[in-house]
Amino acid sequence: MRRTPVGRAVTATRAYGRQDHVKPDQHGTERRVSSRVARGAGRAGRAPAVAALLVLTLAACADAGPPTAPSASAQTTGSGATGPDEPAPATSAPPARLPVGEPVDVTTGLTTPWSVAFLDGTPLVSERDTGRVLEVLDDGTVREVGVVDGVVARGEGGLLGLAVDERGRLFSYSTGADGNRILRHDLTGSAGALALGAAEVVVEGLPSAGNHNGGRIAFGPDGMLYAGTGDAGVPGDAQDVGSLAGKILRMTPDGEVPADNPVAGSLVFSWGHRNVQGLAWADDGTMLASELGQDTWDELNVVVAGGNYGWPVVEGMAGDARFVDPVQQWPPSSASPSGIAVVGGTVYVANLRGQVLRAVPTVDLGTATDLYAGRYGRLRDVTLAPDGTLWFVTQNTDGRAAPKAGDDRVLRVPLEP
Repeated sequence: MRRTPVGRAVTATRAYGRQDHVKPDQHGTERRVSSRVARGAGRAGRAPAVAALLVLTLAACADAGPPTAPSASAQTTGSGATGPDEPAPATSAPPARLPVGEPVDVTTGLTTPWSVAFLDGTPLVSERDTGRVLEVLDDGTVREVGVVDGVVARGEGGLLGLAVDERGRLFSYSTGADGNRILRHDLTGSAGALALGAAEVVVEGLPSAGNHNGGRIAFGPDGMLYAGTGDAGVPGDAQDVGSLAGKILRMTPDGEVPADNPVAGSLVFSWGHRNVQGLAWADDGTMLASELGQDTWDELNVVVAGGNYGWPVVEGMAGDARFVDPVQQWPPSSASPSGIAVVGGTVYVANLRGQVLRAVPTVDLGTATDLYAGRYGRLRDVTLAPDGTLWFVTQNTDGRAAPKAGDDRVLRVPLEP
C-alpha cells in the first residue's frame, strides 16, 4: 500500500481497497447569486493569443449556411448569455441537429441519477445517492447491475460519472471515505442480466468535499480517459498544478500518465477550473467542457492542453492574456451547466438551476437556443444514444427542487437527420 503524495493521486490499477492519503481541507458551500449582465464586459482588451485560440477552435465551418431553425418548443436564449464579439470564421462544419417532436420517457422513478453510458446498445445509469448502477430494459423498467463499493453520498458527492471503454469495461467516478476516485469494473453477463464485477482502482486520492467534486469522465478520440475535478472548496488549489483539484485530468485506461501530457509526470491536462461538470468532443477533435462558476458566470470552454482557465483569479471572460476565456458564459441563475454532448454541429448542455437544455452551434459557440425551459426541472446529463436519439436526465430528487410525479426520469427525443 502506498501513501498518496500531497497533490498527487495513486494511479496504479489494482484491486480496490481503502488507502491512506492526505485529505484536503473541506470548507465552503456552493453559492448561486446572479450578477448583472454586462455584455461584452472585459473583452475589449482580449489578448491576441486568446483570439487566435478562438479562431483555431471554431475553424469547423465553410459556407454551411444558417443554423437549422429551432423547433416549436425552442427559443433563442435571452437569459443573459454572452459570447465572443468576433464572428466565427467561415469554414466547413457538420450541420446543426435540433430535436423534432416531443420528448418521451425512457424510464422513471429514479433516485438522483447522474450519468448515462452505453454498453453496446444497453443503457447504464448511475444514481448518486444510492451508489447503484442500473440497467434500463426495453420496457422502461430498470434492474440493478450492482452497487459500487464504498460510495459516500454527501452533499454533491456520491456515485457520479460513468464511461465505458472499447473493451466493454465500466469506469465510474465516485466519492469514497477518503476522497474521490475512479474505479474500473468488468461487466459480466448479457443485456438484461448484466452484473458488476470486482472494482479495480484507476485513480484515487482526488480531493473531495461536500461541494465542488467535479465527477464527469469520458474517453476522448485519442483513447485516453479524461476526468473533470472540482476545487473541493479550496479555490487556490485550482491554480496549483501540483494539486489534482480544479483540473481536467488525462490518463490511460490503467490510470498511468501519458507521455505527451502538458505537465511532465502529471495527470493534469488543464487547470484553473472551479467545478468541471461536462466533457465532450466535436467531430474535428475540439474538446469542450462545462463549468460551474460562483457568483458571476458559468462557462462553456474550449479545452486545450496546458490551458489555464483562470479560477479563482478570474471568473468568465476576463480578457487576461494569462488565461483562456470561455467561449460562452451565463449567469448562474439561468444555467448551472452539467453534462454536455456534441451531436454533429450542435453542443447540447444540460442545466440544473436554469432548468433548460441548451443547443450551442459549433459554428458560433457564443450563441445558444433554449429547449424545454422549465418543463422538466433540473437537468443533470445529456448524451447521444446509439439509435441516434438524444437522451437527457433530470435531477429533481436531490433536495434542490420539487419532484414531479415520476421523477427522476430519463427522456429521449429524435433529432433532425
